[in-house]
Amino acid sequence: MKKYIHILTLSFVFVLAACGGEKVETNMESTVPDFEYTTQDGDTLSNEDLQGKYWVADFIFTNCTTVCLPMTSNMAILQEKLDKANVDNTHLVSFSVEPDRDTPEVLTEYADEYGADLTNWSFLTGYDFETIKELSIKSFKNIVEAAPEGDDQVTHGTHFFLVNPEGEIIKNYSGVETEQMDQIVADIENLQ
Repeated sequence: MKKYIHILTLSFVFVLAACGGEKVETNMESTVPDFEYTTQDGDTLSNEDLQGKYWVADFIFTNCTTVCLPMTSNMAILQEKLDKANVDNTHLVSFSVEPDRDTPEVLTEYADEYGADLTNWSFLTGYDFETIKELSIKSFKNIVEAAPEGDDQVTHGTHFFLVNPEGEIIKNYSGVETEQMDQIVADIENLQ
């Protein structure tokens, strides 16, 4: 009889765990420090503005000739997928790693080239290179290095980062693999 009660209790625990919703396997644990940067519209966006929302961040620059093209295309795909899945309360943030060149006007033109809906996708600038390098490396664990002498291509990582409503970076994904966009949508749906 005790064995039967033990099995019944364990079964009940497993049923309750399953009812709690699917968990998301995280691979990061870091906090985004306070920031307030300039958007493509010349307004400001801060981490305080993003509080209470899930957001997906990446690091790009408009003069990039390699990885930024598929990354920004994938962010546009992600935006469409989130919209089709009716996933609300989510924001996309693209930090420029070349802030001197990427003025709000340049970022607006770049966003337009990719059909970005700027109601929930912000392109940020308005800081110096060392500031964005430090943010990227220290908080997002994402490489950023100045362009080598005689070159205009900044080195940077290619991940997308999922940040929770409390401002904690909880997961990264490949920003150049289009199939990862479905995983990001699924993870956000499972978390909400």
